[in-house]
Amino acid sequence: MSTWPVCVLLLAQLVAWPAYAHDAPHDQRLPTIGQAPDFTLVSQDGVRVSLHDFRGKVVAVSFIYTYCTDVCPMLTAHMASVQEKLGSAFGPQIAFVSITVDPERDTPDVLKEYAQNFGADLKGWSFLTGDPAVVHEVGRKYGVIAKKAANGEVDHTLLTSLVDPNGILRVQYLGVRFDLEEFRDDLVSLLDESK
Repeated sequence: MSTWPVCVLLLAQLVAWPAYAHDAPHDQRLPTIGQAPDFTLVSQDGVRVSLHDFRGKVVAVSFIYTYCTDVCPMLTAHMASVQEKLGSAFGPQIAFVSITVDPERDTPDVLKEYAQNFGADLKGWSFLTGDPAVVHEVGRKYGVIAKKAANGEVDHTLLTSLVDPNGILRVQYLGVRFDLEEFRDDLVSLLDESK
C-alpha cells in the first residue's frame, strides 16, 4: 500500500471510531468500548454467519482480502500462529472471524482456499464475504475504511477487534505489528473473565 492513502485511511478511521490499543496492565480488565456491531455475512462454506452466532465465545474480528500481497497475509499468518497456541480453547471457546474488504473477488471458494493455505482451523475460524454494500457497511461500523485502487489493490484500515462472550467490543489492534503474545493473553483473559 502506498503511504499517502494509508495516512488518509488511518486519519479517517481515527475520526470515525475510537480505536483502543491494548493499554490495560496485565492485572486489570481490558477496557469496554461498547456493543460490537452485529453482522450477517456468508462463510467460506456458503453458510450465513452472524456475530451473534458466536455469543458465549471470545471473538477476534479482522478485515483482510485474499489478493493482498503485503499486510493481509502477514496478519493471517500471525493469527494462524496464535490459533495454534490457544490449544483446545480454539473453536469451542475462542473464534476468529476474517471479513474480506474485496467481496467482488473474494467468493466463498476463494476464501476457503485462502484459509487452507494458511492452515486455518475452520472449526473455529470463519472467512466471510457478502454483498459489497453490506460488507462495506460492516467495515465502517468497526472503523475500517476500504478503497479499491485502479490496479485492484484495496487500501484499507488494518484493524483487529476483540469481542467478549457477551458481544461487547473490548479492544482493537491497529496494524499488523501488535504483540502476538499480548493478543493471545488478551483472548485468554476475556475467556477467564467470563467464567
